[in-house]
Amino acid sequence: MYVRDAKNRDEAWLLDAIERLGLDDVAFRSRDYVIAVDQESGDRAGFGRLRLHRGDEGEENRIELTGIGVLPEWRGRGVGAHVVERLVDTAAADGFETVYVLTDQPDYLTQFGFEAVDTDALPPALSDRLDEKREFLGGGVVGLRLPVDEFEMPDRFREAFKEAEPAAAAEEETTESPEDFGIDPESATYKYDTGR
Repeated sequence: MYVRDAKNRDEAWLLDAIERLGLDDVAFRSRDYVIAVDQESGDRAGFGRLRLHRGDEGEENRIELTGIGVLPEWRGRGVGAHVVERLVDTAAADGFETVYVLTDQPDYLTQFGFEAVDTDALPPALSDRLDEKREFLGGGVVGLRLPVDEFEMPDRFREAFKEAEPAAAAEEETTESPEDFGIDPESATYKYDTGR
């Protein structure tokens, strides 16, 4: 398992996964994403994105981690943690000292060192974005921030990621009946009946 930058060929998969997980795709650009990939099968397991918020004149630019998602069959295997780590590392390499997240699941991110930010303390661009996300996800969205050099990866996520495999899909045995296809078995004929 490894995390890489998204490529143009990942765009359709990303859009489908974002829709499937119910995440927002505001200002979607596939090149802003990173993707966790199983090195043996090539299956994509999770993704996340950095979104730049340009500051007004005299205000510095801010970077937001957003659109972080892990497919259900890959959850609990350290995929999300490694996506977040890659995004924080990328933000640091781009010269940002602090990253922000606007989320309805703060407990997941606080284990990496993220801390809550008062709505009033958010930079203006992120304050506006918080209103958008609350409208999209509901009222439980809060702001978090992390100095990039304070990111901490719990060992359990490193170990889980090394051995990550998808959960086995529960195979349901389906028996189809004529009724499933709108056929009434009492009155239907199974020959080519033209009604003449």
